[in-house]
Amino acid sequence: MMLKVTLKKSVIGYNKRQRATVRALGLNKVGSSYLHAPSDSVRGMIRSVAHLLSVEEIPDPVEVRDEA
Repeated sequence: MMLKVTLKKSVIGYNKRQRATVRALGLNKVGSSYLHAPSDSVRGMIRSVAHLLSVEEIPDPVEVRDEA
């Protein structure tokens, strides 16, 4: 499973620490997205700026083998 994190609100007007957290998540502009492996550190970062983000859980792709 992967987490798709999307920046939904601008970071203008928020403190430097929250801006740095958004940058550390790999997000630049409003609407930009990044895929993260779920870990405690990533989930904590998402929780700290949850008011700026939307998060989707993306299932791992199923590998299909051709037995021909």
